[in-house]
Amino acid sequence: MSKKINQAPRGTRDILPDEQVYFSYIEKIFESVVNSAGFRKLYTPAFEDTNLFVRGVGKGTDVVEKEMYTFNDKSGNSLTLRPEGTAPVVRAYLEDGMQSWPQPVKLYYYMPMYRYERPQAGRYREHWQFGFEMIGDKDPIADVAIISTASRIFKKLGLIDQVNVQLNSIGCQNCRPKYLKELKEYYGLNLKKVCVDCKRRYETNPLRLLDCKEAKCQPLIEEAPQSINFLCDDCHKHFKETLELLDEIGTNYEINPRLVRGFDYYTRTVYEFWTQTDGYALGGGGRYDRLVEILGGKPTPALGFSSGVDRIVEELKKHPEIVINQESAADVFVAQIGEEARKSCLKLLNGLWDQGIRAEGCLDKGSISEQLSMANKLKTKLTLIIGQKEAFDETVIIKEMDSGNQEIYPHEKIIQEVKKKLK
Repeated sequence: MSKKINQAPRGTRDILPDEQVYFSYIEKIFESVVNSAGFRKLYTPAFEDTNLFVRGVGKGTDVVEKEMYTFNDKSGNSLTLRPEGTAPVVRAYLEDGMQSWPQPVKLYYYMPMYRYERPQAGRYREHWQFGFEMIGDKDPIADVAIISTASRIFKKLGLIDQVNVQLNSIGCQNCRPKYLKELKEYYGLNLKKVCVDCKRRYETNPLRLLDCKEAKCQPLIEEAPQSINFLCDDCHKHFKETLELLDEIGTNYEINPRLVRGFDYYTRTVYEFWTQTDGYALGGGGRYDRLVEILGGKPTPALGFSSGVDRIVEELKKHPEIVINQESAADVFVAQIGEEARKSCLKLLNGLWDQGIRAEGCLDKGSISEQLSMANKLKTKLTLIIGQKEAFDETVIIKEMDSGNQEIYPHEKIIQEVKKKLK
């Protein structure tokens, strides 16, 4: 009886080399855009004190109540695998003394997150996310800078025509209580019509009632009070200026009065980038002007954006017209025939690697046709061939794989010629 092969846990998967092409493409574009906008890279630990997310994200949120991977370490401390990136960034901002840096502090990350939720296309329990945060700027120009930076990312990814920007303002601690009171009164008259989750949200997190995806709740959502009708003067002015500035730079957007986002730390402007066809969010963010204070710092305005890399990969696959440059596994393949040639092959491979040239070789006793077939599969540009005669003469045949042209060069000129041909 054969032993059962261990499998990756449900909701996780191996990201194989062919899939890495997409991840590398996204990471390269993301980093080029945010670096040009002055953001600097930050890594935070894969797990944090559980209380960071309970305080920061909110006790009544779905993430904290149902989706966190929480465990006790050997000292009895409650720790949680990172379910989102913003709270850890703010914790680092406070702990590592970034309050003394020139403000605003602009940081970005590209890291895996962990949430226990139902796995589906583009959504995994271990999923990759990129995000960028700006801490210490209260001006509407900062809102526009974040939104326009996100837009540039999608533009460079080739997806800007596939997404639209949804915007809303959910107010601040001064005006939101009045709105929540009105919202609860509205839903209080209709609780029999909502799903089980919304009955719970009504008590713990009423703003999330507007984010429900259940079909039976949609008619109520459509008729619910809108937060933008309850904004105080400061929030109204902030949102108005944000929209005017977006108009000024030519960014297209739609005001979505049902948009609330999922975490308690959001204030004022919130935004999401939705796909045009399927209508789901590829990324989103907003202001979180109270989070620094909630986590123990001085009142500090802040805002950011994040996006699920796995979902973007799924979206890119739907659009074959978006050309993603797939690098070959190696630029050079070294083939050999005979024992002496194997020794020369090994020496040549080491010389290529020392020069930073991506090279592969077959050091077993495969036939030359098998080795050339391998070079073709690897999509190498050049194949260097060493037979018994070449090993004796200290020469190498350089075969250009596209044209089939072959030339013979002495050992001492091989690296130089390879570099020249690769250029």
